[in-house]
Amino acid sequence: MRFLVTGGAGFIGCNFVRHMLKEHPGDRIVVLDKLTYAGRLENLEPIMDRITFVKGDICDKDVVKNAMDGCDAVINFAAESHVDRSITSPEDFVTTDVIGVFTLLEEARRRDVKRFVQISTDEVYGSTVSGSFSEKDILDPSSPYSASKAGGELLARSYVRTYGLDVIVTRSSNNYGPFQYPEKLIPVLVVKALRDQPLPIYGKGMNVRDWLHVEDNCRAIDLVLQKAKAGDIVNIGSGNEVPNIEVAKLILRHMKKPESLITYVQDRPGHDFRYSLEWERLKALGWTPKVRFEEGLKSTVDWYLANRAWWEPLL
Repeated sequence: MRFLVTGGAGFIGCNFVRHMLKEHPGDRIVVLDKLTYAGRLENLEPIMDRITFVKGDICDKDVVKNAMDGCDAVINFAAESHVDRSITSPEDFVTTDVIGVFTLLEEARRRDVKRFVQISTDEVYGSTVSGSFSEKDILDPSSPYSASKAGGELLARSYVRTYGLDVIVTRSSNNYGPFQYPEKLIPVLVVKALRDQPLPIYGKGMNVRDWLHVEDNCRAIDLVLQKAKAGDIVNIGSGNEVPNIEVAKLILRHMKKPESLITYVQDRPGHDFRYSLEWERLKALGWTPKVRFEEGLKSTVDWYLANRAWWEPLL
């Protein structure tokens, strides 16, 4: 099999490429990435001799046409993905997360690729105080980021009914792990704690996220790629629901730093209170998460401590 992995130099994408090379060494992988601020060629350097790398934008028809040549399947990780940035620069999100998806879908339709996996997010459901979202629940996005992701996945799903393209959508909860750009919560807190700087926590820190280790997510996407049916929507959760303030305290405890570093800041607009998924469809395919949150968090903190040369230039 020959796969096109878009956004493969970013956080989840590069971990997925590494996973696929390990678990499916006979497959061939083409990575397409624009190498914006969050996509870094350094993430792929140890495996560059085992992949084909193409620098380019998923909105560029010619680039997409060349990158997809001969590919059996497409896994689209490419996205603008930071909520705070979407509030100040929403146009970039609509362009990449909707128009970019359209460009990929059109080329996949033209080539009649065997499978197209659109990577989405639990944020498309919006917030919930109780219970967990299933794949049948309505979409109620709160930010330009989540709205653009919802738009992209709805477009992708339309290609199943209209054109018969084999499309699957995954909606995963909050990922964490190595290679995550230091703008997301966990790496931000680790870097600031290491420098004895204030750790900014929105509101009272009681916003809850379901934390999914990136390795568990990669295993789930691989399984979906192999076993899900055309048109399926598959939630990927972990059951590790933790308030942001507790995440901060766990990081400080592991780093032997005082909780006095925690600083509460004004909440951002439209900040969802709680995300929670049920993932019965994924369980039925034979998947369960393997990484316990506290263990995964410690290993992630240790990775950032051991790889200062990776993140320090980004600051």
